Amino acid sequence: MPGASGGKSPAVEIEVDNRVVRISNPDRVYFPVELGGSGATKLDLVHYYLSVGDGIVNALFERPCMLHRFPTGLSGEKVHQKRLPRGAPDWVETVRLHFPRWNRTADELCVTELGAVIWAVQMSTVEFHPWNSRREDPEKPDEWRIDLDPGPLSDWAQVRRVTKVAHEVLDELGAVGFPKTSGGSGLHVYVRIEPDHGHKVVRRAALAFAREVERRAPDDVTTAWWRKDRDPHHLFVDYNQNARDHTIAAAYSVRGFPDARVSAPVRWDEVDDCEPLDFTMRTMPARYAEIGDLHQDIDGHVFDIAPLLEWADRDEADGAETPEEPETAPDG
Repeated sequence: MPGASGGKSPAVEIEVDNRVVRISNPDRVYFPVELGGSGATKLDLVHYYLSVGDGIVNALFERPCMLHRFPTGLSGEKVHQKRLPRGAPDWVETVRLHFPRWNRTADELCVTELGAVIWAVQMSTVEFHPWNSRREDPEKPDEWRIDLDPGPLSDWAQVRRVTKVAHEVLDELGAVGFPKTSGGSGLHVYVRIEPDHGHKVVRRAALAFAREVERRAPDDVTTAWWRKDRDPHHLFVDYNQNARDHTIAAAYSVRGFPDARVSAPVRWDEVDDCEPLDFTMRTMPARYAEIGDLHQDIDGHVFDIAPLLEWADRDEADGAETPEEPETAPDG
């Protein structure tokens, strides 16, 4: 395979709308066969993101974005990077974030066009992890994220069961959820909300929802804060993914696994028939060409979290506590 011997392959130029992005080392293998991968290269990754262009831009649009970079492919070091890599063209946009605990700032990638995604791939980005708020007001989330995170002894069948319960609760609330595989072993559901509340309030609402799911599925679900307190057979509804600067892989993001699996939007009626490994960098382009972006109209279904805050008031009146929200560091 070209580039596998370590020699540099000639750079190529990729036209993206009205931009030209130079891709160096296009034949560098990112998903090595020796790790169980397909042998897919950096250029293959570029072509994947081009194939789901509208979808990945919709998922990232105007959100602060953390990058998971693999400068030499998955066989090498993984870099979690908040600050925009050096050398960005002047058309790649950013948003400045402040971290009060350290009184420091970081300028993070803020995708407004597909060219910025492809430039980030040129800079060895495999995974894109956006905030649940946008640059107009990063302190006011417009996305409530439900993270169904299986325990060490959970399985996909349990994820399916809990997904049905979560869907049931959302329907009763009148909230429209947009599910996707996590790209790992779990499932995420996104709900668009009005950007009227801070991260702590949205996290508190997410905890109230998680507790309701736990009440309805006590044999499958836990909301225990400390990992040591969780039954490894239970699935954790991870409300903390709504905390400030906590991010999860975007819809259509490739994940850093040798099989190049993707965090894939799915329909509710697909959950019972799909498996996480059905969605990879190899299979998603044809799926996307056929059905398009399943999250395309998420902005048209905005939910008021007031009922969840009433649930939170009720739970706290009954003695439930809301653990403190941690803050992450500006570097990385």
